[in-house]
Amino acid sequence: MVFSKDNMTGIILALLSSVFIGASFIIKKKGLRRAAVVSGVRAGVGGYSYLLEPLWWIGMVTMIVGEVANFVAYAFAPAVLVTPLGALSIIVSAVLAQIVLKEKLHPLGILGCVMCIAGSIVIVIHAPQEHAISSVKEIWYMATQKAFLLYVGSVLVLVFILVFYFAPQCGHSNVLVFTGICSLMGSLSVMSVKALGTSLKLTVEGKNQLMYPETWFFMFVVAVCVVTQMNYLNKALDTFNTAVVSPIYYVMFTTLTIVASVIMFKDWDGQNVGSIISGICGFIVVLSGTILLHVTKDMERSSSFRGTSYTPLSPTLSTRLCNTNGESLKHEEEGGSSSEEVDSRRQEIQV
Repeated sequence: MVFSKDNMTGIILALLSSVFIGASFIIKKKGLRRAAVVSGVRAGVGGYSYLLEPLWWIGMVTMIVGEVANFVAYAFAPAVLVTPLGALSIIVSAVLAQIVLKEKLHPLGILGCVMCIAGSIVIVIHAPQEHAISSVKEIWYMATQKAFLLYVGSVLVLVFILVFYFAPQCGHSNVLVFTGICSLMGSLSVMSVKALGTSLKLTVEGKNQLMYPETWFFMFVVAVCVVTQMNYLNKALDTFNTAVVSPIYYVMFTTLTIVASVIMFKDWDGQNVGSIISGICGFIVVLSGTILLHVTKDMERSSSFRGTSYTPLSPTLSTRLCNTNGESLKHEEEGGSSSEEVDSRRQEIQV
């Protein structure tokens, strides 16, 4: 398959985004460990000493660079191509965790990584070509077509029901409530990010789109959707195990984003049935690999706790902040006491 220049640019930016975001998890985690050793108080129990740790800030800057690259990628390539590639950040994080943090990767986790890579290759090979857009007016026309308006209306109704009916009753007992709100709003945020990114791209090329109110409307929608998404994702992660929330959120968010993109931007128009089926199969392989990687990560953590002779000194808390691409602005905090902290406390006990 011959890739267009824009598609190739989008692919490269999406891959760079995954590398930066995946690496940022490890850098920030290393910074959290150092801060916990120095202050004696972990971030998971209310400590904020990591704000004085340069390594943590390096991780934050790395994550911001990755998110910016992901934002720009949507201006060049279809969402059905960019969004699934966000799973590669999980692989980068898992591999670096084993090398830098000495966290053992389960054999089935390695299989999950291979599945993510294989599925991503299939998606890239069968990715649709991006339709040329010359004005934000064209995007507005796509956003106001009956099929997409029906999708937006359905999303808003479902979010309203989940927020005001199901969340108060079973939001803290059913993981699908909070993650459902995040995923539904996330699909709209990606469409708005793509519209805004395309407008800014055209503006940089000399076709000023900032004069149109549609550009500012898309900016407003991005802000509202992202804030809502972050709020309910934090609630989900604060209530349920991260190993459960992450794969469910990724599956729902990516699936809904692809559906929204196909409806609004007609990504699959002009593609033959074989390419569409191959792309869907590649997406399913990526989803399966992602779920397998998260599940085995939780298994490895549980087995390591059973194999130790001490009890964790503080509770687990994982918090992530997420933006447009299911793939995330994320802040994952250390799940148990670091080895340095445990060693120092053992020495104190011996003394």
